[in-house]
Amino acid sequence: MKPAAEGPNKKLKANMRGKSLWTEIWKHRMTYTLLIPGMVWLILFAYMPMGGLSLAFKDYKANLGIWGSPWSGFENFKYVFRDPTFIDAVWRTLYINILKLIIQFPFPIILALLLNELRMRRGKKWFQTILTFPHFLSWIIVSGVVINVLAYDGLVNSALGLLGLPTINFLGSESNFVPMLLLTDIWKSSGWGAIIFLAAISGIDQDQYESAQIDGASRMQQMFRITLPNIMPTITVMFILSVGGLMSSGFDQIFNLANAATKNVSEVLDVYIYRITFQSSTDFSFSTAVSLFRSLVNMVLLLLADRFAKWLGGDGLFR
Repeated sequence: MKPAAEGPNKKLKANMRGKSLWTEIWKHRMTYTLLIPGMVWLILFAYMPMGGLSLAFKDYKANLGIWGSPWSGFENFKYVFRDPTFIDAVWRTLYINILKLIIQFPFPIILALLLNELRMRRGKKWFQTILTFPHFLSWIIVSGVVINVLAYDGLVNSALGLLGLPTINFLGSESNFVPMLLLTDIWKSSGWGAIIFLAAISGIDQDQYESAQIDGASRMQQMFRITLPNIMPTITVMFILSVGGLMSSGFDQIFNLANAATKNVSEVLDVYIYRITFQSSTDFSFSTAVSLFRSLVNMVLLLLADRFAKWLGGDGLFR
């Protein structure tokens, strides 16, 4: 008799939850209305194009189109993993991005902490504007500046020649390519990334600082004992998102700064996908398989980083 009584109760609870949900949606209908344009954009440009991922499992024929092309199963993935150039591109991508994660990731945090310690409001705004400005320059402009400054007849080598010093092959040296990537990326993105951490710092309760000052804490102690622990959730989220992009190495930067002399150290996964799609015999099925593999690895890394953050006692992206 008891199980029979539980059935109507479960249905009643489910109905109550459904009514409560629709009541809440109607109560906040204006907020949900504002979400509609973003949801439409997300569906049109993020979810509908996913149908093209079926190319990874097809033998694409241009005259038949995506849907008419015959299925090939996992043949494209077999060809991908047999290509030694692909394996090299994967390891090169991971190497560059892990270096960026170790060296570049702390810079926006340090910059935000330093800007927060400035007590001159006007000076703080000027510094923030100057440091954020490079973010709005495209990599074409940045690479043009770098090439003009570091070329054989550029500013740096011209200055070295005037001083009687030997010129340096900055742009054609494989050993200089990765450091150049790190330095230009730090210069371009640190100011913009610091905005997120400054926003987190602005939300810290000022009573904590006042209590620390009463207790005689120095500015350095307040930074490490109050500011840094309070923005740790934001740091954790940004770190997880950075780990989730380890297989995407910034195509614009590398494509514009690389040249024939640095090909052996500059062909990361994004450049590899571009080359096999547009510069060699066109094979959209093969390049789609590589792109799908990259996206799957990024997703797995994101989930692992989220789990690791929770294991350490922090907050993750997912419940």
